[in-house]
Order: sequence, then C-alpha cells, then structure tokens
Amino acid sequence: MCGIVGIVNFNPRDTVDETVLKRMRDVLRHRGPDGEGLWTEGPVGLGHRRLAIVDVGGGQQPLTNEDGSVWIVFNGEIYNHAALRHGLEARGHRYHSRSATETILHLYEEEGERCVERLQGMFAFAIWDRPQRRLLLARDRLGIKPLYYAVTSRELIFASEIKAVLAAGVRAELHQAVVPEYLATGFVSGEETLFRGVRRLPPATTLSWSPGQELSPRRYWQLPAAGPAGGPTLAERAREVRDRLESAVRSHLMSDVPLGLFLSGGIDSSGLLALMAPMVKDPVRTFAVGFSHREANELAYARLAARSAAISLP
Repeated sequence: MCGIVGIVNFNPRDTVDETVLKRMRDVLRHRGPDGEGLWTEGPVGLGHRRLAIVDVGGGQQPLTNEDGSVWIVFNGEIYNHAALRHGLEARGHRYHSRSATETILHLYEEEGERCVERLQGMFAFAIWDRPQRRLLLARDRLGIKPLYYAVTSRELIFASEIKAVLAAGVRAELHQAVVPEYLATGFVSGEETLFRGVRRLPPATTLSWSPGQELSPRRYWQLPAAGPAGGPTLAERAREVRDRLESAVRSHLMSDVPLGLFLSGGIDSSGLLALMAPMVKDPVRTFAVGFSHREANELAYARLAARSAAISLP
C-alpha cells in the first residue's frame, strides 16, 4: 500500500504550491512509511508515500522515463510486469530498477492510455505527459486501489484518500444527496462521496485532461458476458477455476519482503492457504484476529486451517 497525490493547475502560468503538495502527501504517511517523494514543474505537482515491497532499495517515486518527458506516481502491484518488461526492453526501453512502475511508464510510451488494458494487477496511478501536457489517472479493473479527485475553478486535485484532497484546501462539505444511501447500505456507490465535490474514479476507468480538453473518462473493461449454454462440463469448469486460482496465487507471491496471509478461518482464506503453502519454501506466516464474543470469534477455525497446512499460527 502506497499513497499518491497530485495537483494540476489549469492556468499554465500558475505554479503548484509545494507546501500544499507536501501537506497532502504527508497526510498519507500511514500508507507509506518507507519513503517519500515530490516533483513539481510549474503548474503540475506529484507526490508519493512508499511502502516498499518489490525492489526495496530502488523504485523511488515520482519516477520519470529516460528523457524526463513522462512522470508517474503509482500505488499497487503489477503481477505481469516481468513478462511485459521483456518486450519493452526488446523495443529499446532502458530500465534503471526492478520496479513495476517503470513498466507502466514504458508501456504508456508505447500504447498511451490503452496501456491499462495490458496490466494485470491492482493499481491506481497518475501519469503526467509533458510533451502533450496531459494528465492520465487510472484505476484497476475491480477498484482494489482507491483514487479520489476534485475539480475546482482553477485546478484538478487527486489522491489515494479523501483526507489528502481536503488537505489541499477543498471544503469539507457534506453531500446531503447521498446520505440516504449511506444510511441504508453503509456505503456510497458510484462516483459520489460523502463530501460534496470530491469524487471517486470508478473501477476499470481512466480519466484524462489536457488544456482545451474537458475531463475525459473512459471505461476500459467490463465483466465478460456469460458463455453459451452447452459448454464445458462442471468438472472441466472446476478444473479451470482451480488452475486460474493457482495462477493468481502464484503471481501474488512476487515480493522482496517476507510474505504473510491473513487467515480468517473461512473458506476463502483457508483455500488460499492450501494453494499457497506448497508454492513457497518457508512456512507461511499467518495472522488472525479474535473477538471476545464467541459467535464472532473464528480463531479456532483459523488455527485448524493453519495446523492442517502444517503451519503454526503466530
């Protein structure tokens, strides 16, 4: 988990206030205790708080490409970045780290906004294209990584959390129209939030802006439609699900720091543990949370799952 923030002034003669940008960034200190970064150039500023998982010694952000024409701040993990890297290096792109962040940059250079369609993982990122004077915001297919933004009369502000948007000076005003939905369901769906003027970028969506162009959202992925009747048998589908789950779990084991698994004792986490344990050399470190109320406490089930996989639960 990292934190990203940014400001783009609509007037190219305006300059980003670094004090404001730093305040936004440091409100997200809890998202990234391992490092911080800041980059400003005239009307544009990007900030980053880092939680180091891959390429712990490198991968600092904001990050630029070889000639400094494109800048990025990124939160997430790209599980196919190594596979994409081979093709990008073959096209002449030079890497200076092992981080997935560079892969997004170089893929953007090759494919522009459509680069998101090649990424497998969870992500929220912002790219500033200096030659095009273009900002691109993007969020992963299922919206695992958050991204919020606000548009004022003079600037576009974005961040991983609403509190950082408010730290930029956006007024914390209750959005009364969504209160009934929140009281009924416990959350606000869609793009609106409880704060008037602060919006969330929807999952599987990019948002671009450049001078003279209105904000341009684009949905780049939809859930696939159901296949025709009379397809594979139930056993064949079960095998496919198992294979896909194994592939997904294996891809998530990419890390330069110790791995762990949050184990609730339910079917989902217990199944992940069963798939993960044979794929790693060392015992899996598992973690669980207990409650004083017996009806809500699942520690016994978590311990049972851990012992079944020959793993001790800390």
